[in-house]
Amino acid sequence: MTPRKGERPPVPEALPVPVVDAHTHLDACGAGTPEQVAEMVDRANAAGVDRVITVGDTVASARWAAEAATWDDRVFAAVALHPTRTSEFTDADRSELERLAARPRVVAVGETGLDYYWDYAPPAAQHDAFRWHIELSKRVGKPLMIHDREAHDDILKILDEEGAPSTVVFHCFSGDLAFARSCVDRGFVLSFAGTVTFKNAHALREAARWVPADHLLVETDAPFLTPHPFRGRPNEPFCANYTLRDIATLRDLEPAELASTVTRNAERVFGLSDLVQSQ
Repeated sequence: MTPRKGERPPVPEALPVPVVDAHTHLDACGAGTPEQVAEMVDRANAAGVDRVITVGDTVASARWAAEAATWDDRVFAAVALHPTRTSEFTDADRSELERLAARPRVVAVGETGLDYYWDYAPPAAQHDAFRWHIELSKRVGKPLMIHDREAHDDILKILDEEGAPSTVVFHCFSGDLAFARSCVDRGFVLSFAGTVTFKNAHALREAARWVPADHLLVETDAPFLTPHPFRGRPNEPFCANYTLRDIATLRDLEPAELASTVTRNAERVFGLSDLVQSQ
């Protein structure tokens, strides 16, 4: 019997080495309470995804993400205003995001950047908000998590003009090999979501095959972008397992080797090991 489109994919066999889901949205996946967060992260843990970074893309969801990161030691947060929501970005919003970004279990400023696919916010407003988030990232000393949709050139231009923070992560990297080279040349980290498993994503898969090992992360962007062969079904952090295994095959690696690399990268990029030791 063919599974219904609304059903979650099966939880796969655990990875031989645990990994971090570098970008997810637990609230959008349906986890609103501490108990629901724990249940969702338990499923991820069963698949070998032992930690997650849940991302706020509105002020309200940023507030929720920062709080959810205190409910479970396996959960960390990132906070920002998504570029498509920047047509109204008030001083009160900025103050709240700055307060949240300073919290210890908030490990990144994001997702911020530019989105030219949707027309919900004019480019000028997106540019102003992006520049503000870049400065916030530098003020709080935390990585900048980039949302880039059909805006490659302007993203790099603004980062070059403002001076990029010491750590920049391109969430759900969507560029080709040439753009990947431009990012890596600047020291940026590329995080790959389920889109890299799509068999028609030839340019993206070429970039994932090439990217240097120490510049690579894996994420779900759940509940969106469920990896092949489960496209169209609900995504959750445990599905990072499927994406990592696909990238390992693409790079001719054993899953354990790639998982070890991705985990080291996530711990370095987001300071996860230091944060645990300080608690």
